[in-house]
Amino acid sequence: MTPEERLAELGVELPEAPAAVASYLPCIQTGNMVITAGQLPFVDGEILHPGKVGDRVPVEQGSEAARVAVINGLAQIKSLVGDLSRVTRVVRIEGFVQSAAGFQQQSIVMNGASDFVVEVFGEAGKHTRTAIGVSELPLNAACQISLFVEVNG
Repeated sequence: MTPEERLAELGVELPEAPAAVASYLPCIQTGNMVITAGQLPFVDGEILHPGKVGDRVPVEQGSEAARVAVINGLAQIKSLVGDLSRVTRVVRIEGFVQSAAGFQQQSIVMNGASDFVVEVFGEAGKHTRTAIGVSELPLNAACQISLFVEVNG
């Protein structure tokens, strides 16, 4: 089953990959590596579950925001390489979680992204990861995620 077929089976339609809003590229390929800029949990132009996880945002909503951010990252990758079947390996997910003081469950929040890429890519979706707590993120997003994937050709 291709990643696109798996997404359809999961009922997930990739959004349009948004353009960069400053002096950076939203996604870049160097050799066989494709890397996204930090992706926010946008749904229809709005940030899903804004705020600090562990305060205004419960862990479950933070995890849902991480899933949405990684879906947006996959949209960036597809926009650049044309077909997610070209992804041979998800190498790394770097996740930043806007965290309330004392919050220490960033890894649980990031499981929303990690579990999803494994659902989509199977064994090739198993990756390395960071889950870092930060005091603030752009647009008051609960999380921000960058993806590193290897592609063929």
